[in-house]
Amino acid sequence: MINQTRNNRVLFGLMSFGASGMGFFICLPFLLALASASGQTLAPTREAPRNVPEFYDNPPALIYRLDTSPRMVSPHGVFVSYQVNVDANGNNIVGDAANECTISVDPTNGNKMAIGWRQFNSVSSNFRQGGYGYTTDAGIHWTFPGVLENNVFRSDPVTNSDETGTFFYLSLLQTFCENMYRSTNGGQSWTELQPDGLAGGGDKQWFTIDKTGGPGHGFQYQSWDTATCSGSGQFSRSTDGGVTWQATIAVPNSADLGTLDVATNGNLFIGGEGEFNNVFYCIRSSNAQIGGQTPTFDQVTSVNMGGVLGGGGINPAGLNGQLFLAIDKSGGPTNNNIYMLASVVPSGRSTTDVMFVRSTDGD
Repeated sequence: MINQTRNNRVLFGLMSFGASGMGFFICLPFLLALASASGQTLAPTREAPRNVPEFYDNPPALIYRLDTSPRMVSPHGVFVSYQVNVDANGNNIVGDAANECTISVDPTNGNKMAIGWRQFNSVSSNFRQGGYGYTTDAGIHWTFPGVLENNVFRSDPVTNSDETGTFFYLSLLQTFCENMYRSTNGGQSWTELQPDGLAGGGDKQWFTIDKTGGPGHGFQYQSWDTATCSGSGQFSRSTDGGVTWQATIAVPNSADLGTLDVATNGNLFIGGEGEFNNVFYCIRSSNAQIGGQTPTFDQVTSVNMGGVLGGGGINPAGLNGQLFLAIDKSGGPTNNNIYMLASVVPSGRSTTDVMFVRSTDGD
């Protein structure tokens, strides 16, 4: 994912609901940029950029990060944000930069979380690497051990965890090919599950894990845009915990720039915007959970999100936001409701709205 806006702090936010503990958390990589832009005129948005290759014109930066300053702790009403990319003493590292963070929580212990981000060793360099950090106290203090591979260009980090608290980190190489990493110690260290680039995939990838008790338990699913590693297809499945990935499959309407989730009955859903028609879709596969079958997509529903995905504005070379799809797996009256949220540019406008829709009959 091309993004030329680099931020020297990654912030993790907590919203407290009283002394009983944490109620909400969010990864906030653009908080400082947004704050500094408050009250200023932003550049106009445009249609979401696609198939723009990851590139860099700088070699790996010399790591000169010797100066430190106090870490950022930013209260705002009921929110408190804590800086993530800190040194061994918990201080801000002057001169480094990071963005595009994703966070995962250990479902067996909410105090343990892992974050992946694009790490820049210098604010003046666009050479990006796979940075990561972890916490054991619900986000108050963080440890930043380094990057997945020193001096290896990596981008578009996506993290997730299974129901046992094992974390996974999907990372994009400049070739549009990927690697899946696994951590069994709360994100403190990561094991590459295949040689560089052999997890297939493509640009702006996302993945999800089947955490149900059905036949697809433990399966991993990923989708990406039409800039691909293999040259075709936008979807793949792993039935062995992210180690090997099956041949790529086309996604209806080339829907991309979205996320995936699995319902409690094992049905897989992909959300995305059509590559060539700017229509949003919610796409279902009922048989992706059957390991002996090639996944097919048996339900394709167009969704009115009130606009289209855009770029420009705050981020001059990348998306203003993508489409997020999530499924309620609470087991209650709203179980398997499907929710979609996106930052879109409405027709006739050059500014962005955040839109939210819900389906109560997705299955």
